[in-house]
Amino acid sequence: MAVLRLILGDQLSPAMSSLTDIDRSEDVVLMAEVMEEASYVGHHKKKLAFVFSAMRHFADELREDGVTVRYVALDESGNQGSLRAEVSRALDECGPFDRVVVTKPGEWRLLSDMEDWANLFGVPVDLRDDDRFIASLEEFSDWAEGRKQLRMEYFYREMRRKTGLLMEGDDPAGGEWNYDQENRKRLPKSKQTPQRWFCEPDETTRDVLKLVETRFADNFGDLRPFEFGVTRQHAEAARDAFLQDILPGFGDYQDAMARDEPWMWHSILSLYLNVGLLDPLDLCARAETAWKAGQAPLNAVEGFIRQILGWREYVRGLYWWKGPEYGRSNFLDAHRPLPEFYWTGDTDMACLADAIGQTIRHAYAHHIQRLMISGNFALLAGLSPDEVNDWYMRVYADAYEWVELPNTHGMALFADGGVIASKPYAASANYINKMSDYCGGCRYDPKTRTGEDSCPFNALYWDFIFRNEARLKDNSRMSLVFRNAERIDGTEREAIQDRAQEILSNL
Repeated sequence: MAVLRLILGDQLSPAMSSLTDIDRSEDVVLMAEVMEEASYVGHHKKKLAFVFSAMRHFADELREDGVTVRYVALDESGNQGSLRAEVSRALDECGPFDRVVVTKPGEWRLLSDMEDWANLFGVPVDLRDDDRFIASLEEFSDWAEGRKQLRMEYFYREMRRKTGLLMEGDDPAGGEWNYDQENRKRLPKSKQTPQRWFCEPDETTRDVLKLVETRFADNFGDLRPFEFGVTRQHAEAARDAFLQDILPGFGDYQDAMARDEPWMWHSILSLYLNVGLLDPLDLCARAETAWKAGQAPLNAVEGFIRQILGWREYVRGLYWWKGPEYGRSNFLDAHRPLPEFYWTGDTDMACLADAIGQTIRHAYAHHIQRLMISGNFALLAGLSPDEVNDWYMRVYADAYEWVELPNTHGMALFADGGVIASKPYAASANYINKMSDYCGGCRYDPKTRTGEDSCPFNALYWDFIFRNEARLKDNSRMSLVFRNAERIDGTEREAIQDRAQEILSNL
């Protein structure tokens, strides 16, 4: 008997576990744009347009392969507004079906709903593992079980051994597992950043843009110009352009930031990876091939592979291993509301204005901007983890809870108390000044702690250290910081705290 196979908006790969045994003569694939998924957070307009257009193009890809597809557009008459209701409607209108098959979603919220579907529909629901990832959830659980510290670096080494990527027998290529020390160069004034691969919207995408303009006019961010690819061919073209023209400089400048330079040497491939238009292991293998062919240096290729084979696999495993309670922790007892400038970019702090401004325009900021600019400010200012996590989910085109929550909650905010990071990633203006050109044109002085023209990051940094001493003093990686704090005399300490309070009260 026929099978109803549901494909979600971030499962746009013909290799999905839900499609591996498809019978093209009988089975039906259901894809649905539903308001419940489009609005559970207020997604950036560009993300909505990207996902809807990519879904429609993937449906065409399946049809060209002889698959029967039932596609429900968001504005289609009769759209029930939720995946649950659309599955129920398809069972009634297209059946009979022997069962429903779906690859498990990437969020606890949706999985918990699907686990009730069999009882609700009265037919078996086959929830299959998502095997697009390099490490299974069981592998991560086996690695994590019993460990006192879940450091990504050690998980990453296991993934290198498992895949053989950048390995020379039992040893890492070049003799080192990690070349991060070589990847911290500031962008010289004379250095020209590379051109990017983008494409023009086709008719399907233009229809989606009109839909988003109509139905999501009040959502965050700029919709146009829209330059993301939306097909597998587009994603592969962006991949090839990165590997050939941009990867060689990725290592040196992956931590650098520069005003009006949103892309730098970053790949901008995460949005394609996260919806299934690219395969992570294939992408890593192609980067390794570029190194072996002498087309890119080892520090660049290792740094790029570490982001996928290390961080991406690690945060996904940790998200599922920790469970829904993970995002409810608040180790630093941070409760301050999110400032309005996170939505508008309207601030005199040049670094935040630039990072948030490009997020508004492009639904993108690279990982150092997310961690050391918007994330660092949220950490220092004691912003509510719930509000910050919500913001990160809303504003980026590559944001899905399995990847965004651990990176934001654990890495940026230290709200998990050190599950991911060995110490808070707190930094003063000195780091920003060292790694960017933001401070040169900013109204604030990066070298002073007090006074109305002093950079807010400085007073907030030391105020963060002062007020969290009891929580962090036993952290061995913070010992030098606290020794430096002890050298600040009482008068200056009071002035720093007054300046910090002034900044926070004006947020």
